Amino acid sequence: MQKRKYLFYTRSLSGGGAEPIWALLASLFAERGDEVVLAIDEEGDGSALLSPLVRLEILGTGNARSTLAAARLLRSFKPDATLTAITGNAVKLAAAKLLVGSRTSLIISFHGFLEYKTGMLSAAGHYGLPLLSRLASRIVCVSDGLTRTMIERWGADPARTVRIYNPVPAQQPVADAQALLARRPIVVALGRLSGDKGFDLLITAFGAVSTPGARLIIAGKGAEHDRLQAQIDRLGLADRIELAGFVDPATLYGMARLCVIASRSEAFGLVAVEALSAGLPLVVTDCDGPREIVDGGHFGTIVPIGDTAAMTRAIDAALAMPGDPAPRIERARIFSVEAGFNAWADLLDEVLAQR
Repeated sequence: MQKRKYLFYTRSLSGGGAEPIWALLASLFAERGDEVVLAIDEEGDGSALLSPLVRLEILGTGNARSTLAAARLLRSFKPDATLTAITGNAVKLAAAKLLVGSRTSLIISFHGFLEYKTGMLSAAGHYGLPLLSRLASRIVCVSDGLTRTMIERWGADPARTVRIYNPVPAQQPVADAQALLARRPIVVALGRLSGDKGFDLLITAFGAVSTPGARLIIAGKGAEHDRLQAQIDRLGLADRIELAGFVDPATLYGMARLCVIASRSEAFGLVAVEALSAGLPLVVTDCDGPREIVDGGHFGTIVPIGDTAAMTRAIDAALAMPGDPAPRIERARIFSVEAGFNAWADLLDEVLAQR
């Protein structure tokens, strides 16, 4: 196989969505033998995710500064393809490509429905997507629902827009249904503590759960921590619900009987795949990503967004009968690291063959 040169570009190595996926994909291509650069605006705290075979370039903060640095990198590195995650970074890399007249194939990825609210450049990338997509060889979305939205609402070129599910490392699976039922009735929820994750809804729902000894652990950090803790205290649930901060997900999946995703919006759902790979039952809200991952309800229970009473009933039912983990573990293989990497490798082969 011919060795290629790839430039991956995202905001930083911190974060729980696109950033670790970009570090993983960059590492996998480098370990295959390609020459890979991962460019970021600021380092963050996720360098352990990156293979030592990947060359890390920190472009700096400030839109003008990082755009000019990206242009210099394109001129010196001359990648066969450049791949971006986070919309603002896509805008900067497209501008850098125009500045130096680079012929590199540009591939833009979208990872969430609400990115356009995260800053002026992200908004520009969404509202200017019909133009931006003309500069891109492909636009990649992480779910079918997000693909539809990018085409129908934002004007992505349907001929150049594809869906590739995120590659998700598998968790250690529970042995069997008996072992799962023997666990304490612990419910876990993981993610950034922000309004779109719906942890406030989950807290309300869990307050009405009737399973004896049931306990909820919410793992993650974010701006909503104090508000959520105040809600827990106000409802008198401090002995049943814990805001645990960052916890190794493997530890939680290895002790829980159930995982819940209460999001108001979710384009994919890394946690859903991780929980399935661990064999856990899932209760998820009716968001595009989780709904696709549980295949419309075949591999988990779907409740309406915001319906805390339905969530309560679903939690009690799943704790009482967590079911056979084997089909869930098999379902998670669709979203495996191998499947995701192969899809990206095939896409790059197709794009570069058309140059």
